[in-house]
Amino acid sequence: MSFLRPNFRHPELPKNDIGFERKDYEGVISTLCAGCGHDSISAAITQACFEANIEPHRVAKLSGIGCSSKTPAYFLNNSHGFNSVHGRMPSVATGARLANRDLIYFGVSGDGDTASIGMGQYIHAIRRNLNMVYIVMNNGCYGLTKGQDSATADYGSVNKAGHENLFQNIDLAGLCLELGATFVARSFSGDKEQLIPLIKAAIRHQGFAFIDVISPCVTFNNNQGSTKSYDFVRAHMEATSTVDFVPAVHSEITTQYGEGTEKVVRMHDGSHINLSKLAKDWDPTDRASSAKRLGEAKANGEILTGLIYIKPESLELHDVLGSSATPLNHLPHSELCPGSSVLEKINSSLR
Repeated sequence: MSFLRPNFRHPELPKNDIGFERKDYEGVISTLCAGCGHDSISAAITQACFEANIEPHRVAKLSGIGCSSKTPAYFLNNSHGFNSVHGRMPSVATGARLANRDLIYFGVSGDGDTASIGMGQYIHAIRRNLNMVYIVMNNGCYGLTKGQDSATADYGSVNKAGHENLFQNIDLAGLCLELGATFVARSFSGDKEQLIPLIKAAIRHQGFAFIDVISPCVTFNNNQGSTKSYDFVRAHMEATSTVDFVPAVHSEITTQYGEGTEKVVRMHDGSHINLSKLAKDWDPTDRASSAKRLGEAKANGEILTGLIYIKPESLELHDVLGSSATPLNHLPHSELCPGSSVLEKINSSLR
């Protein structure tokens, strides 16, 4: 059951550059557990789209099954949405993107939905460089089925029932790098200063943009011994950088930078990411450097957050296939069904 928000808002609330208020990016009231990290991620998506001046109707939200896959109801109520079956969101996103490249696609998934039943779908979305933002709300457990360890639960971590995990975890960010993803980031649901600019940068990225967000489950996996709990993540976070996203033809956003070398990564549309690098011997545009830094963090028991890797210029799936720039539902019947003579010409070319 969902609960609608009241329509009344203060008449002098600020608007973004295209005339929308923040309420225009909200959804229904969440029915998740109080304090769930997923709600913080939903709020970050809401704020990122508001600040990025995106018209809500230009967004398509896609999800699978799980606590995380309920969240598209909690943001961007005036956008398109499709809740698919367990683990099959990437296939639906692929078909939707190929049919209409004018929309911005948000895939929202969980560690169970992606790292277990949906793994085969996930890896092919990466290798095809599907142009979408893919967010995993990662809590290391199956919240809907009472807290069993998921495939991302760290080896040796202890769940609420007191059982130690005996299996190695799947590192979704590391897997992304291995499979050739062109945008890889990790964040924490409790760090909106980092997460919001990462989402804004992911929206502008031309290709598959993956963000693994550690999102503690307050009901089943926030206990001592869990490596996905609020206390553990806060104590073991190490950021690659402080991140600012600056859209094209806009004034620069400022933030509190830590000490380190600054780097500007320019993207295909003229926007750029300002990075104040905190991690040593790390280049966000060098895949080998990023993989090395990710491995070092894991060996030291750290959770590496921030922008891990980006390839500013990449060929997304539409570019590779040379598919229609016009959404299929905008094509006239004469182009969709050009007649038997055109079909015969195609068949003849294949003989």
